[in-house]
Amino acid sequence: MADTKAILERLSKDFPNAKSELHFNSPYELIVAVILSAQCTDKRVNLVTPALFAEAPTVGALAEMPIERIEELIRSCGFYHNKAAHLKQMAQDVVERFGGSIPDNLNDLQTLSGVGRKTANVVYAVGFGGQAIAVDTHVFRVSNRLGIAQANNVLDTEKQLMEAIPREQWADSHHYILLHGRYVCKAQKPLCGSCSVREFCKYYNEKNV
Repeated sequence: MADTKAILERLSKDFPNAKSELHFNSPYELIVAVILSAQCTDKRVNLVTPALFAEAPTVGALAEMPIERIEELIRSCGFYHNKAAHLKQMAQDVVERFGGSIPDNLNDLQTLSGVGRKTANVVYAVGFGGQAIAVDTHVFRVSNRLGIAQANNVLDTEKQLMEAIPREQWADSHHYILLHGRYVCKAQKPLCGSCSVREFCKYYNEKNV
């Protein structure tokens, strides 16, 4: 298995201020941004959300907004029909079932429309300071390339990362691995020459035998 501790120590130095690159000011804004970020870049989401939040500054306002207007405001994020439907239903759920406050635990978060395990983990960790590891495409790819995980799917990858990484480091480690995948260990052309952890990397060492 990979030297997980050494890898994370290196990555923490590469990304000393590691955090979500989505712009948000509250758990409500965060959950909306994360739902919009599915198959879309954080950069694009950050361009879209200011206008949306200007018209829907609260979850109650979003719940009441006509779905056609939500679609219009989020169109450039892609899959806007589905995302608009999820956003409106999520907002209505929060108003009706949680008194207008985004729930602060994983179980309740996952009952909301458009909120799967990954989104719930992000909101719980980033919005509420909880310890969770959200496995998106970057985290899945990088953790398996490095050998921290050896899994064929997202759920098994998450479980293996939770076993390999001390609980108090879960949230930070998620960001280290994600940012490494976004900027260094890219899907098509990983920048192995400038990678600080390549000596530990299963993918690199197998490729350069």
